[in-house]
Amino acid sequence: MQSASFYPIGIPGQPWGPAELAQWRARQRRQRSHDRDVVQVLRGWTSRFDVWRYGGVQYGSEQHGLWAVRLRAAQAQAPKVLVTGGVHGYETSGVHGALRFLEQHAQAYAGRVDLVVVPCVSPWAYEHVHRWNFDAIDPNRSFRQPSPAQESAALMALVDSMDGRFDAHIDLHETTDTDESEYRPAVAARDGKPFEPGSIPDGFYLVDDAANPQPAFQQAIVAAVGQVTHLAPPDGQGNIIGTPMVAPGVIHYPVQAWGLCTGITGARYTTITEVYPDSPSTTPQQCMQAQVAAVCAGLDFLLGQN
Repeated sequence: MQSASFYPIGIPGQPWGPAELAQWRARQRRQRSHDRDVVQVLRGWTSRFDVWRYGGVQYGSEQHGLWAVRLRAAQAQAPKVLVTGGVHGYETSGVHGALRFLEQHAQAYAGRVDLVVVPCVSPWAYEHVHRWNFDAIDPNRSFRQPSPAQESAALMALVDSMDGRFDAHIDLHETTDTDESEYRPAVAARDGKPFEPGSIPDGFYLVDDAANPQPAFQQAIVAAVGQVTHLAPPDGQGNIIGTPMVAPGVIHYPVQAWGLCTGITGARYTTITEVYPDSPSTTPQQCMQAQVAAVCAGLDFLLGQN
């Protein structure tokens, strides 16, 4: 076990206060543009999709719009599906995988699926290549009422504004080496707790809902993604990222109890994808394609049930 002093902000054993939060903010640098990479792309697709600004976040002088896309002309009985990316803004293939799916594959489901895609839930984190938002809060532990994260509250409001329950929700993520080198130490320091080292699995895996497991849905996605990139093997204890592997490439989390994004829709079929972009056995293009394959496989499975 390592001391919380592993992280360069704060006093070991003491949670951060305003001074430490200010120190952390001062270390963050804008590295890319949400407007250029996401918003301008979506605005160019208004002839193909319904594109709208469903909300925004305000951080000091910074403002970011939050954008959604919907397939047109869904049949009345079409299954309703939500696809989200960029809940953790630094997880690049989630954002760009969602955009690539929209560009290359979404029209194939027109009329058959009532599909809503939010490519980048956390634009500030996307621009600063970070897991947290401006307030050092993890949006993907904040999908609960009242939410401490503006991004999470806005997405929950969007879901609430749509009539009827969703049938499926696919949330696109990555597990990166920086989870272990940066973010877990930062969480420990922020919360005044000791940092306990872990490991990063080499490969793709899925997170199912422990309270509502859907093994056939998960395995359909695993089979498709396995054609694009390799699956994460379990460690010596049979775990992936400290959690028992229940099937090849699948673990369970209590998504609602933990305030995770896939807990907000009430959908029967939910999954969290986890691509590993730092593997020497994969490329950024494969990571994006794995996200696309996961979405397509999930939609194909859902249509096969109706």
